[in-house]
Amino acid sequence: MAVRKTKLRTGDTVLVIAGNEKGKTGKIKRILYKKDRVIVEGLNIRKKHVKGQGIVEFEAPIHISNVMLVCPHCGKATRIGIKIEDGKKYRVCKKCGQIIDEISKPKKEKATA
Repeated sequence: MAVRKTKLRTGDTVLVIAGNEKGKTGKIKRILYKKDRVIVEGLNIRKKHVKGQGIVEFEAPIHISNVMLVCPHCGKATRIGIKIEDGKKYRVCKKCGQIIDEISKPKKEKATA
């Protein structure tokens, strides 16, 4: 099964644009790529009854289409574009045009014999 790419990353501040938590912001704690969902700190809190532990509260996943990145420069919820300069890829805010950060590919290590 192919893993879908997303323009969001762990640690990004996002705004929830749909659902019960609409209008609230938080940081992405984890991305569930295969299910297209994100877990946001302090949002979408659910309770579960667990034997031996009692009632446990946890953050439930939110669908990735229901969150939007908050630009660190202009502070507004925005879509994300990709800009290529000097052979490097950057995430760009669609509202203010500022570069958010660099998209770096993981470096493959060569096997030593």
